[in-house]
Order: sequence, then C-alpha cells, then structure tokens
Amino acid sequence: MTALPVDDHQDFADADRGFIALLDPPQVVAGDGRVVWDAEAYGFLAGNCPDTAHESLWRQGRLVSRQGLYEVIEGIYQVRGLDLSNMTLVEGEHGVLVIDPLGSAETAAAALELYRKHRGDRPVTALIYTHSHLDHFGGGRGVLPDGHDAVPVLAPAGFLEHAVSEIVYAGTAIARRAVYMYGTELPKGPAGQIGCGLGAAHSTGTRTLIPPTVHITSTGQEEIVDGVRIVFQLCAGAEAPAGMNSYFPAHQALCTAENAVHTMHNILALRGAAVRDPRIWSHHLNEALDLFGDEAELAFASHHWPTWGKDRVRALLTNQRDLYAYLHDQTLRLLNEGLTGAEAAEELRLPPGLERVWSSHGYYGSLSHNVKAIHQRYMGWFDGNPAHLWEHPPVEQAKRYVETLGGVDATVEKGGRYAAAGDLRFAATLLNHAVFADPGHFGAREELAAVYERLGHGCENGTWRNVYLTGAMELRGTGAPVPGETAGPEIAAALTVDQLVDALAVRIDGPRAWASALSMDWYLADEDRTWHLTLSNGALTHRSTPGAPNASGEQPDLTLTLTKPQLLDILAGRGTAGVTQEGEAGALNELLGLLTTPDPGFPIVTP
Repeated sequence: MTALPVDDHQDFADADRGFIALLDPPQVVAGDGRVVWDAEAYGFLAGNCPDTAHESLWRQGRLVSRQGLYEVIEGIYQVRGLDLSNMTLVEGEHGVLVIDPLGSAETAAAALELYRKHRGDRPVTALIYTHSHLDHFGGGRGVLPDGHDAVPVLAPAGFLEHAVSEIVYAGTAIARRAVYMYGTELPKGPAGQIGCGLGAAHSTGTRTLIPPTVHITSTGQEEIVDGVRIVFQLCAGAEAPAGMNSYFPAHQALCTAENAVHTMHNILALRGAAVRDPRIWSHHLNEALDLFGDEAELAFASHHWPTWGKDRVRALLTNQRDLYAYLHDQTLRLLNEGLTGAEAAEELRLPPGLERVWSSHGYYGSLSHNVKAIHQRYMGWFDGNPAHLWEHPPVEQAKRYVETLGGVDATVEKGGRYAAAGDLRFAATLLNHAVFADPGHFGAREELAAVYERLGHGCENGTWRNVYLTGAMELRGTGAPVPGETAGPEIAAALTVDQLVDALAVRIDGPRAWASALSMDWYLADEDRTWHLTLSNGALTHRSTPGAPNASGEQPDLTLTLTKPQLLDILAGRGTAGVTQEGEAGALNELLGLLTTPDPGFPIVTP
C-alpha cells in the first residue's frame, strides 16, 4: 500500500479557511422538542485516534465534523457541519441564492439564521438544487416557509421524477438500510459512530420538497438570478440520475455538486439505489475540465470543504476523473478476463498516483463494493456459476451449513476459532449461518456481534463501520428503528399522479389480488385529465388521457371526479369528502383493502 502524505495538512487549512462563527448553541431542536442535530456530539474527534478507529477515517471525521459559517470568497458563503450536506449562499443584488437547503427544514432554518446573523437579514431570492438526493432538497421549507414560494427554484432536468422515485417506490427498504449505512442509532463516540465519510450524519428533522420552477435542460444553459450569472453543466447519470455543476463567472467559482468531493464516492450506495455509471461520471468531470478548468480559481461542493487555486482545482477534477475511469475500465478488464465481481474486488488496486491522494480513499464509497457494483451494472447478480443459480435462501442455507458443521454450538466454536486467528471475514460467515439457523442462540449472537465490532473498528470506510457496528448493536438487543418519516406529506404532494398510482401499485398484495378484476377512472378536475386504472392478475396498471372520461366507451366499475388534494386525502386515509363517485362505490374500498403497509423496521442481521 502506498504511504499517505500524513504531513500534508492542506485539507485542514482549507476546512478552516474563512471561518466566521459557530452555531451556538450547537443543537437544532424541532417544534416537538426533539434534537434533530447536535454538532457538539462530535467534539470527541478533537482527541487522538483510539484503537477503536482507523486513523485515516478518524482524520476524515475530524474534517467533516467542523461546523459553522464560512466565507468561501467574497459574496459566497457556506454553512457546514449542520447536516450531512453543506448549504451554500451566493449573494445577489437584492438577496441571497441558496444552493442545496440541507436535508431537514429545521437544520436549514438554523443555517440561514446563522448566515443572516453575520451577513444581514437578506431575503432568499432563489433556491437551487444541485441534484436529486434528499439531503440536498429536504430542508427547502426551512429557507422558504409556506407562503414564500414566489422565487425561482432551479433544478436539473428530471429532478422531480428521480427525487421522489428513490424515496417512494423503494423508500421503506432504503430508509431501513440507511439506518445501518449512516449509523443513525449508534452512539457518537470513539467506539461508535464517527461520521460516514461524506459528512457527520443525516439530520432527523422534517423532510420537505418545493418543486422546481426553472429546469436546466442543457449544458451551457445560462441563467441570471438576482443579478448573478450562472452557467450550468448537466451531469445526469453521474453521482445522481439528475444532477448539474454550476459555474459563477463573476467569482470564477465552480460548484461541483457531489460529482467531485474529498472521498471516493459510491457507485452503489449500501442503502440501495440505482447503480451509477462511473464511465459517464468520468466523462462529465472531463467536460468540466474543458469547460471551466482554464478559468476556475475555486471549486466548492455540496459536501466537504472548498479548493482554492486554479492548479489545485484542476488537480481535484483530474484525480476524481481518473478515479472513476480507472474503477470502470479496470473492473471491465477483469470481468472480461473471467473474474466475478467478488474476485475482481479482491484483485483491483488503485495506482500509486491515486492511492497517495486523500480524496481518492474510500471513506464513503469503497474500492470493494464499487467494483462489485460495476459488475452488477453490466452483469447482474449472477456470476455465471451454475451452483449459484438456484441456491437456498439464507435461512434454509444456514440450517444446512450448520447441520454439516455439527450443529449450532459447533459452528459457534469454529467461528470463534477463526475470529481468534484473525480471520474475521470467515468468522462472520460461519457465525452468521449460526444466527440464521437459530436466531435465539445467545452465544451465536454475541460471538457474531463481537466479530462485527472488530471489523467495524478496523474500517477506513465510514459507512462500512456504521453497518458493522449497527449490526452488532441489533444482535445485542438494541433496536435501530427508522427515524422519522420516509416521505413526508409535502414530498407526497410533489408526486405526479402517475407516480402516486405507481406508488400504489408496488403496495398491492399480488396473491390476494389474483382473483380481483377492477377498472376505475380518476378524473382530476384541476388537471383536466383522466387516469384509467386496471387491476388484473394481481397487477395495477394505468394510462391517462386528456379531459373527462368518454361516456361512449366501455364504462369502468367506478369513476371518481376529484382534485389532486382530494386524491392525497384518500391515499392518506383521510376519507372521500367532496369526491363525486359514479358506479360501484365498493370498488375503491376493495382496491385500498388490497394494499400492504411495509414494515420500516424489518430485520437485517437476523431472519
């Protein structure tokens, strides 16, 4: 392994540059009294790295836990360390443009208040979303409360579709796994959660969504907002399916969103998401070098700390470009030589020129799971070996392994021997089989928890550490529930009607619906459009046509005439007040009765 430049303290100098003030007090409290953010919780990181943490991750934790208001350059400010992401504020002629209003309304409001305390009570004159992930739009109402929407809201093409689809269609499963990935329920401390590499943690406040009003549809598109000229570069398919970089010519400042930050990023997040395309990602960074590299004197992002100086900006973009290109191309080379994803992940190493760069290290993404994700993108889950084509599911497989090994006690004993010898990876495999074969076996749970704890404490990757330590916590009987709502009312309101029907469709209990045959028309008067729903063979499908239903055609079982707010009331269980129903009134209740309610606390480390 190439030695890291431990005597290079440039990142610390950059992280502290332009500091103005801390949030004081450092807690952000919701209206119901809950603390949704506590910046003070990471004060322990000021100490030396303990045996329970990887030195490189401890260093990253110290950097991302810094909080407060910073001047990036005259006219551009950032509030960092009040959520997983940064809020950037660009001063215009009459007010201030807010880039990425954090993940919760409460932390966003606190960040804006901190800015105004030191820069004056400037009105928010625009909201800019760099991409379609929740920590970059969820706090919108904290900077634009209800009734203050008459300002432009800029976002890349496809933003709304992708923003809601990720947190609605598979939202429950993603939110559950995010508890592990971010270590949400872990105690903050040297033996627990010390960050996640991209930032300290997610806030746990109110999630909101103000829909965009200005769509960026092409690279090179320019907008002048409150007197500020911005040149945009679309980066769809890189870190997010809908994303963009933004260049501010008057400041010679490039906002790289989440496309170039101070860590190796995820090709596939451990919480779940669509697999990203590192080839496209690299191309976008190369294009950014061509478009802005000869002019930009500053790069700032939606996470971490800025980079100053043209040469250093170009070096950051170049290293990040080469990182994703290398990951993509070398994984494909190994796959084409016959290696599986797991084998390629063991084989692939970064070149020394990247290995020596702190920002190429896997604090958030990792070399191992990124290589496997690229395999998944091109080859899918199957590695080609017939033995893996139709394996037993985990519990049945575990029972057979344990029986072969001589029972649960013998498996635990063998797992303990591997752990004692330092082979924690295989110890985890054996002990996991023991737990899945007999989840009530206390000895198996404790041995596996101890192995997970040791694995977590040795991780350079923040999300791996959180996954291991959260698994250990749950094995020892402390639950890790999903905090707050997966998608709040305002996010539901932002869904299109097509997305609302799609969200219903993934909740239909297929087997219970096999014998049901329903047809329904929903005429949304406020959109003057009719949605035609059909339930057959357990599948809810739909199409839409302009205007009211055609009375001359085949009539559905039920026709509803309503508005979108009334539809939201129905889907939220608030009744059908004001809705006109023609036909079989029981059809709606039958459909709603076939919906399942997913469990946001489903087990992960036990069957």
